[in-house]
Amino acid sequence: MAFPSKPGCPVCGIVAAAAVHAPGQSPRSHSPDEPAEPEILWRDENFTAYREKAHPVSSSGHIIIAFNLHVPSIYTLSSSDLPLLVNVRNLGRRLLSASSPPSSSPFSSGNSSTAPSAPYTESQFRIGFITPPFKDNKIPITDHLHAHAYLAPADLLGWWRGVAYGPLAWYAIDDLIAEIRESVSNNRVKSGYDDRINAPIDTVPEAGARTGAANGDEYIASSLAIPDLEDGLVSPNSYNTSFASSSSGLIPHLHV
Repeated sequence: MAFPSKPGCPVCGIVAAAAVHAPGQSPRSHSPDEPAEPEILWRDENFTAYREKAHPVSSSGHIIIAFNLHVPSIYTLSSSDLPLLVNVRNLGRRLLSASSPPSSSPFSSGNSSTAPSAPYTESQFRIGFITPPFKDNKIPITDHLHAHAYLAPADLLGWWRGVAYGPLAWYAIDDLIAEIRESVSNNRVKSGYDDRINAPIDTVPEAGARTGAANGDEYIASSLAIPDLEDGLVSPNSYNTSFASSSSGLIPHLHV
């Protein structure tokens, strides 16, 4: 199934612009009347990630990871797309971890012996999708699949936007991955494991992506993924040498 870019879609425009500019070097608007173009943090065959600077939900960091294809919603995905979802999760964690750690309060005492802020913990990562018909009214993208990755607490959210990021509309990516795996196996991936963050099955990105019969016949829907020509579909978590710190030391960019 093809998902060509859609004229007028703002995300398709961002994806197209990111294809010709290196991450971290997005052009800025020369006119004060024109909005600045997004700061691209990552671009590969399947995803484009950029920092949400106009209306972030967290002062610690808010990143949008968009599918390069104009995929309408998460309901288009199948079990064969599990590696893609794992990549989204790994990429979100990687980019959020690369954000500068929370600084000390500006009202704190000037005691130089105070220990620096601890790095972000796993429990602060919020990565997931806003499910239709709900949407973030400040980021009104409804028909181009994208994930939100931000660091808790969502101190800039507000009560009305909080509906989109609350239990009524928010679909955490860990839950989505686990529920798809449960639907194609007899393993209680989500409900049967207390510590979801350290679930052993998560060490296998392709787990649950293949289905079939007992006689060996496989019934696999085609994936949305565009595989790497040399290595196949590689998780951003394995790109140990793909990131290089920028001159500011805050956000890495991808070497091409």
